[in-house]
Parts: sequence; structure tokens; C-alpha cells
Amino acid sequence: MLALIVIIPWLRGSRSTSQDNRLLNLNVDVFESRLSELETDKQAGNVDDQAYQNQKLELERQLIAAEQQVAPVRAPGLKSRLIVMIWVPVLAGLAYFLISDRSSAFTLWQAEDSVGQVADDLLTGKIDRPPEWAIKDGTALISAMQTNVYRHADDPNRWMRLSELFLSLEATDSALEALARAYRLSPEDDAIAMVYAQTSFFANSGSLDANSRKVLEGVLQKQPNHEGAQMLMAMGEARAGNFKQAQGWISKLRGNIEQKPGDHSVAFASLDKLSATIAQQQAQTADGVNVSVIVNPSLLPLIKPEYVLFVAIRAEAGGPPYAVKRLPVTQLNNGKITVSLSNLDAMMPDRTLQSARAADEKLVLTANISQTGNAISQTGDLSANPIVLPKDKQQLNIEINRQVP
Repeated sequence: MLALIVIIPWLRGSRSTSQDNRLLNLNVDVFESRLSELETDKQAGNVDDQAYQNQKLELERQLIAAEQQVAPVRAPGLKSRLIVMIWVPVLAGLAYFLISDRSSAFTLWQAEDSVGQVADDLLTGKIDRPPEWAIKDGTALISAMQTNVYRHADDPNRWMRLSELFLSLEATDSALEALARAYRLSPEDDAIAMVYAQTSFFANSGSLDANSRKVLEGVLQKQPNHEGAQMLMAMGEARAGNFKQAQGWISKLRGNIEQKPGDHSVAFASLDKLSATIAQQQAQTADGVNVSVIVNPSLLPLIKPEYVLFVAIRAEAGGPPYAVKRLPVTQLNNGKITVSLSNLDAMMPDRTLQSARAADEKLVLTANISQTGNAISQTGDLSANPIVLPKDKQQLNIEINRQVP
């Protein structure tokens, strides 16, 4: 195509007898422009009639004296045309061959030919597990399943089964993304909602983020006595330090079970154990510190969803922290979050906040947002100035207000 674009004007030029009149046209344009200026000066009274006639006559003589440039358009020779006609396609093909590696596409097509039907049967629930011959090439089966799901992107069940594949491969982030899509496609399906909330809960180390909490609240709004959602809410509230709310969910769960016929002694024993554990955690946090973390508004555009927030209490002299919490920045609400640090957040059993206070250790509160998930601040991380922790204070505010150079 490029060769044709270049050659066609040449062919037209070789058959055309038109001459190049561009210089003459330029002279005419200049003449008209100067004549217009002269008439403007006459009307303004800047020149009299005699001067006007003399200058106009001089312009006409200059125009007549201007030689018309006549030069035929010369078409290139046959050799030049052949060079363009041959080398442009050759160079284009060579560039395509060197730059465009299509091997991955060929591999995908081969996978679809061999295990495409197996992938579709798995994703539609026609079979529970693939045949032995399909398992031998696991990469091809996974590729075919992913391609199948994207071709049927409006089917929530396919996204659900794809998430199961990712979970079996311990690809938790990909599984959560697949579950999130399934939930967005079918938010009224409580089974999908519960799987999404459970997976998110355990992926966040037993914490409820904003999305999983919203999902559970939606399930409980439709089914107030949903036991699975109540249990997750109880454990999530306990993890967040909301022990009163956690005990309240346990009471509701116990009441639901009591209304059912049969022997529920095992379930009650589990609930009693969970309630006692929460009470013990509450006692351990009695001497803890509630921290309100605020991110300076000017730094909010720098935060990405994959960043991690660290809030810690450590000795002013240095060393491992006595209490630390690692939270995804997605839990920030408009750049704010409140966390509780206590003995439950100790990195080592013998290095607790209680032991530090007993030893009259001088403690400081720190907070930073890490780009890599590393607790040690690095260049580009967002950080707060350390705050000395008073012995008799259980509520502190700290602001993340600078970027590590």
C-alpha cells in the first residue's frame, strides 16, 4: 500500500503536460496585495493621484516583466519505481517477522483445539474434574479456561469456577478478582456473595475490608438469620477490636441455633469457646492504644491500591516493634482509619506492649505506607513523624505527611 501511495503520483506526473506556474501565481498574489495597499493609502490621503498612478504603473510593469517559470514534472525512472515496489513490501514483511511474535497466539489456538471442550464442560458444571489426558498439559487447560470465561464474561458461574481454579493454584488475588466479577454480575446470589466474603476475609488475615463488609451486610439484609454471615461478622468485628459488636453477633447466632430442633451441643461449645477467646482478647487490649491515622490530603493521589499501611509501637532506641499492624490501604476511608494496638499485635510472645511498659521503656508511635509491603521505609514510601507514647494516654492521632526521599 505504501508503494502504491508513492508511485501513483509519479505515474500521473509522467502522463501530465501541465507546467509549474507557482512562481507566476506568487507574483500575481504579490501584485494584488501591493495594489490593495496602494489604494488604501490613496483613500487615506497619504498619496496624491499622480503618485498613485505612477506607483500603479510601476507595479504593472514589474508583473509583466516577471518571467513565468516553466518546468515539467519529471517522473522517476523504472529503476527507482522497482526499488520502491520491491523493497517497501520486503522491509514491511521483515519488520512484521522480527517484531510480531505470534507464537503465544498459536499456542493458545492449539490449547483450544485440544482441551477447549474440556474447559467449557468444567466451567459449565458438566464435569467435576478433567480427564487424565487433559491434566497432563495443565498450562493449556488453564489458558483455555481463562479464554472461555472472557468469551462468556456475563456468566457469573463461569467466574466462580475460574476462582476455584485460582484458589487451587494459590493465586488468591486472581481468585478474588474473579469472585468480585461474579458478585457484580449476580449480586442477588447469596451463595456467590458468601464465597466472595469468605475468601476476602481469609485473604486479609481474618479482617473485614470495606467490600467484604458491604457484601455481608447485603446478605444479612435479605436473610437476617444467615448463620455463615453472622459468624464472619463476629470474627471480623473481633479482629477489628470491636468486641462488643462481636459478642452481639455471637448472641444472635446462638439464638438462631436454639430455635432449631435437635442436639446442638457441639455448636454451642464452639460458640462458647469463641466468646471466651474474644473476652480474653478484650482483656488483653485493655492496656492498648487506639490510634487515629490520618493521611495528608496532598499525599492521597500518590497511594495505589496495592500499597500497605504499617502502624507500630517500638522503642525509641530502635529494635523490633512491641506491637504492629499491617493493613491494606484499601481500608482507609478518605485517608483516615482507626486501629488498636495491644499485646495481641506483638511480633514475639515475650516482646509485648505490657512488658515494655513494665520495663519503663520509652516508646514511640510510627506509621508509614509502603509501596512494596516491606515494613522498613524505602524511597518513595509515605511516612509520619514518630510520636512519643505517653504512659497514661490510650488515644493518639498521627498524620502521614511526608514522602521518604
